[in-house]
Amino acid sequence: MNLLISLLLAALLAQQAPAPPPAPPRPEPAAAAPARYMIGPQDLLKITVFDEPDLTNSYRVDGDGFITFPYIGRVAAGGLTLAELQDRVRGLLAAGFIRNPQVRAEIGEFKSQSVLVSGEVRQPGKITMTGAMTLLEALAAAGSTTSAASSELTVAHPKKPGETGSEVSRINWKDLQLGKGTDVALMDGDIINVPKAQMFFITGQVRNGGPFVLEPGTTIQQAIAMAGGLSERGSDRGITVTRLVNGKNTDVKVTLEDTVQPNDTITIRNRFF
Repeated sequence: MNLLISLLLAALLAQQAPAPPPAPPRPEPAAAAPARYMIGPQDLLKITVFDEPDLTNSYRVDGDGFITFPYIGRVAAGGLTLAELQDRVRGLLAAGFIRNPQVRAEIGEFKSQSVLVSGEVRQPGKITMTGAMTLLEALAAAGSTTSAASSELTVAHPKKPGETGSEVSRINWKDLQLGKGTDVALMDGDIINVPKAQMFFITGQVRNGGPFVLEPGTTIQQAIAMAGGLSERGSDRGITVTRLVNGKNTDVKVTLEDTVQPNDTITIRNRFF
């Protein structure tokens, strides 16, 4: 009997016991869309410090890339991703101000950043960035490339303040379209130039002679394939190329494995039998 009463009392006390306090919220990762976005001057950042309402606010990035944050003063934000800024603010607050701070950073308002696309695209000009943008996205925004475009383009990244010149990268955009390599994340002020494709010519005993776009590394054998292959009377021996050498057009003997050069004229001769 006493055991039954004890069990009943224990069950009653358990029902009346207060529930344990909920665990403090964890900062969520930045939204997927701006994950690659580099923070720039004049962006408006919404920074949340959980359980610290006095610190949760919107902060405008100064022209020199800094924000002014309570307790920790001026914090460099320009050129960082949201995740990197979260880590920086968290580390500074933890260094003597708040124990185990939980920080979340979001973009409240994008500054009107832009890139410039020039050359062989259908709509060259300035492309406004309203968040993260990749190279292929910028080309699509410029109306895509023309049929005369080279497969290799350049992206010039502006140097940081105080530095001269720019960093230039050469990228094969067709490889990116085929899933080879990682699409390039662009930054404010990038200049993308799509040059006109270099050409070569093939004549003689091929099925479809004429001018062709020269892809980097194209061999004589690949050039013949691009022209539809040899005709019934064509020979893959004794091939000559008319090439500009030291300012003069010169006939050069080549093999099937040799590389085609810009403006080459490849001549395929007749078979002797």
